[in-house]
Amino acid sequence: MISKTKINKRIKRKTNSKLVETILLAKKKGLLEIAKLLSLPTRKRIKKNLEEISKEAKENEAIIVPGKVLGQGNIDKKIKIIALDFSSTAKEKLKNAKCEVLSIKKELEKNKKLEGKILK
Repeated sequence: MISKTKINKRIKRKTNSKLVETILLAKKKGLLEIAKLLSLPTRKRIKKNLEEISKEAKENEAIIVPGKVLGQGNIDKKIKIIALDFSSTAKEKLKNAKCEVLSIKKELEKNKKLEGKILK
């Protein structure tokens, strides 16, 4: 597990204000695992294709991707995907499949806890 101090040190190196706000919000809500994954360097940040998400997800499940969702593959299940960012093709395919698409920041602002399966 990573400490809050280590997360704060990582935040100082970030230039994306949206990312910094999301990390701080996750840390404030006690979601240190998500804050840790979001504070990783860009090259180590999680990127998941739709086909990988489709294999790991079950019908009507909430999936949290602390990184970017990419558009390779198709999704055949109706799921709720919460991620830091989405590629334009991924967003389009998810909307066509009637999946719920949300950003981590907006979901943290609405809900006290972020519940779902975290994909690493």
